[in-house]
Amino acid sequence: MSTPFRPTRVGTMRERNLVLVLGEIARHQPVTRARLAELTGLTKTTVTAQVATLEELRLVTGALPVREGTRGRPGAPLSLAPGPVAGLGLEVNGHYLAACVLDPTGAVRVRESLVCDNRGREPQETVAALAALARRITARAATAGLDVVGTAVALPGVIVEDRVNAPNLGWEAVPAAALLTDALPAQALGVTVDNEANLGALGELWYGAGRGAGSYLYLSGETGIGAGIVVDGELFRGAHGAAGELGHVVVDPDGPACRCGGTGCLERVAGLDAVLGAAGVSAASGRSETRLAELIRRLHDHDHDAVLAVGAAGRGLAVALVGAVNLLDPDTIVLGGLHARLAPWLIPPIEAALAPGGGTLRGRTPVLRASTLAAESAVRGAAGTVLARILTDPLDLA
Repeated sequence: MSTPFRPTRVGTMRERNLVLVLGEIARHQPVTRARLAELTGLTKTTVTAQVATLEELRLVTGALPVREGTRGRPGAPLSLAPGPVAGLGLEVNGHYLAACVLDPTGAVRVRESLVCDNRGREPQETVAALAALARRITARAATAGLDVVGTAVALPGVIVEDRVNAPNLGWEAVPAAALLTDALPAQALGVTVDNEANLGALGELWYGAGRGAGSYLYLSGETGIGAGIVVDGELFRGAHGAAGELGHVVVDPDGPACRCGGTGCLERVAGLDAVLGAAGVSAASGRSETRLAELIRRLHDHDHDAVLAVGAAGRGLAVALVGAVNLLDPDTIVLGGLHARLAPWLIPPIEAALAPGGGTLRGRTPVLRASTLAAESAVRGAAGTVLARILTDPLDLA
C-alpha cells in the first residue's frame, strides 16, 4: 500500500535525520537497520537512535529477524506501523458527508458516509452534522485500537485564509476549520481544510489512478466540477490557492446562469444535477446515487434523452479540457466522481476532441483514465494529508 511521503525542510540535525530514516522506511519497507544505514549514509548508531525515537512515536514496527549475508546477528526488518497513529479525512459534498480513517501504511481502517442534501443548508447545520460523523467514526477507530491525531476536510469551494466560499453549498466566508475545531476533541495536529478537487488529486496520486501518472489533471465531478493539478508528483495550487476551478470555464456563452454569477459554465452542462436533469431522471427517483444508477441503466438501454445528456456533458468537458491540456500539457487526465462512473460514454468524445493537434503540438495526446477510488478520492486524500504531515514532521506527535 503506497503512503504519502514528501520530504520537508526541518530545523535541527536530529529532525533531519529522523525524517530521512522515516522516509527510507516508508519507501523500502520492510528494511533492516543495516540497510537503512546504507540508504541514508548515516552511521548504524545514529540509525538505531532514530529508529528508537520512531518506535516511541508509534510510527514504526519490527518484524521477525532475518539474516543478511552469512555473518553477524540477524537484522529485524522495520515497517510503518499499522496503528495506533491514524489520520481522519472528512468530506462535504452536495449530496453526502463522508469520513475515512487511514493508518500510516495507507490502509483504510474505518469509513462511513451519510446521504444528505447539503445544498442551501445552513453552514452551521452541515458542520454540526459533519462533526457528529467525525466523533462517531473516531470512536469506532478507538475501538479498533487507533488514535486519530489529526483531521483534514475536503470542501467543494475556494478556501481563502481558512474561510470557505462554496457557491454550490450556499457558503460564503464560512470558517469551517474553526467551527470543526471547536466541535471536535483536541488532536495533536488539529483540523485543516482544503478544496475537494485538490484532495481528490492527492488521493489518486497516493492510492489510485494517479500513481505513476507523472503530471496529470484530476477532474472531480459531482454537483460542481473542479480540477486538481499535479505536476511532477506535487500539487499545483496557483498564486492564491484557487487553481483548478474548471467547473466555471464557460463552454456555452448562451447557456444557463451559474451560481458563480456567470453563464454557460461547465458544471451547468456536465455537473451531476445538470446531466440528470437533461436526461429526464426525476428527483422523485430518489437520492443522487439511485438517480445515477437509473441514468446508467438508461445509457445501457440506449435511451435517447440519456444519450443526448451525456453526449452534451462529454462535449462540454472536451471544450474545457482542450484548453486545459494546451495550457498545462499533462501526461494523464483522471476522471473522478460522476465522470468516473460515466467514463465509457465520456472518454470517446473527449479523446476525439483532444486528438487534433496532439501529435504536432504536444507530441502525444494525454491518456484518459477513470478514477479507481470513485467517490472516495477526496476523503482518502484528506486523510492522506494528515499522514503526509506525520511522515514529514514526526516530532509534531511528541
